[in-house]
Amino acid sequence: MIRHPAPKPVLRALIAPLLLAIAACAPLPQTAEVTRRAPGDISLPEMHVFSARSSAPTRRSNASIAQQFLSLAFDLESGRHLPVLSRFEGPVTLRLTGTPLSAVSQRDLDQLLARLRSEAHIPITRVAANQPANITVEVLKRASLQRAVPQAACFVAPRVTNWAQFRASRRSAALDWTTITQREKMAIFLPGDVSPQEIRDCLHEEIAQALGPVNDLYHLSDSIFNDDDFHAVLTGFDMTILRAFYSPSLRSGMSRQQVAARIPAILSRINPGGRTGGFVSANTTPRAWGDAIQDALGPRGSPATRLSAAQGAVAMARSRGWEDNRLGFALYALGRLALASDSNLALASFSEAETIFRANPTTALHAAHVAVQGAAYALSAGRPKDAIAIADRNTTVALRAENASLLATFLMLKAQALDNLERPGEADIVRLDSLGWARYGFRSDAEIRSRLREIAALTPAGRPKTERTTQ
Repeated sequence: MIRHPAPKPVLRALIAPLLLAIAACAPLPQTAEVTRRAPGDISLPEMHVFSARSSAPTRRSNASIAQQFLSLAFDLESGRHLPVLSRFEGPVTLRLTGTPLSAVSQRDLDQLLARLRSEAHIPITRVAANQPANITVEVLKRASLQRAVPQAACFVAPRVTNWAQFRASRRSAALDWTTITQREKMAIFLPGDVSPQEIRDCLHEEIAQALGPVNDLYHLSDSIFNDDDFHAVLTGFDMTILRAFYSPSLRSGMSRQQVAARIPAILSRINPGGRTGGFVSANTTPRAWGDAIQDALGPRGSPATRLSAAQGAVAMARSRGWEDNRLGFALYALGRLALASDSNLALASFSEAETIFRANPTTALHAAHVAVQGAAYALSAGRPKDAIAIADRNTTVALRAENASLLATFLMLKAQALDNLERPGEADIVRLDSLGWARYGFRSDAEIRSRLREIAALTPAGRPKTERTTQ
């Protein structure tokens, strides 16, 4: 299905404009040097990459997972319902075509396939580009992809094997998920001229949806199958869903009722830790709330219109009594949009969102996304020790979530705070580490240097900075 650029790319690129807006709230120095050389002259180190690892097991009860499984497998984001379960039957093959991916991204793909085999027990293997395959991953230029599908950062389409077939079939019933009984051919289209992190994020979500669920649910705080897109790599919950999807007890063509009758026993077998714990029913998320979030964080609309949409999403969440990640996300969106016009509203929204996210262990990553704004504000307010404390509380969370852009930004903020405390030796070490992660998380070296300049600009006027050299 189509992966919309709002809010995912908004989250990915959110920090830079927020840092600039926070900086605008404080008096800036006449000069903003980070080193004796300009940030544009800094020599960047080798890229850091994430090691292969398995996800932590889900903490959900099987009763709860069963409910989510049915919604993910049989409902569409549009509100339509799928009449039967569809999946690949037998071993699954995948090939990579189009613009060649970097060695780093190919490594990420191979690690993902290995995880699907070991954690979800799906027999999926990669074959050569010139061989037939069940799943084709075609790499395009970002501009070409978005000219054809402006609302997509990357997406999966059924019954086609290449971009030309997709273009020819766009207005036909071939791409209608409700007509599929068994999956045989899927194509994934993603951009190759973006950061390694963005490519990896697309690989995780789109391959998972080519194999299994085609729905996203805003109330899932511990899943990649959520349009808030805080999670970028498959979680323990996601692997449990995919493993159940490919259980021998299920088959393509089963009705919702048939699957509902079998899924409890399947989950009991594959997830024994979830046998205890009660049924927790999540409130249904109305389409109007999702539309308000899309309007707030999407690429269209005036600032006032988008701010109003965010306020509407917050009001709707409060009226329904939500105190979960959906209210937190609406507040996060409101904070982002209010910074340019009402810094008090923005900071209050961020603070409440972080409080909500901190209350639940499954939303620690969500809290970290909010906390980066707090670290930036502390730096701009002349409180470098607070900025360091916030960064230290959240770097492990960002590392565990494999979010290099978030991790790099926390480390850049910490390095600047150390500079402001006249601890240049420590700042050098931290900044060098941040740049390695930034090479993975940001699209270009120019973007990395721009981020360094933005963070340097957060230092309040009148606060001297230690001159030093970064190698």
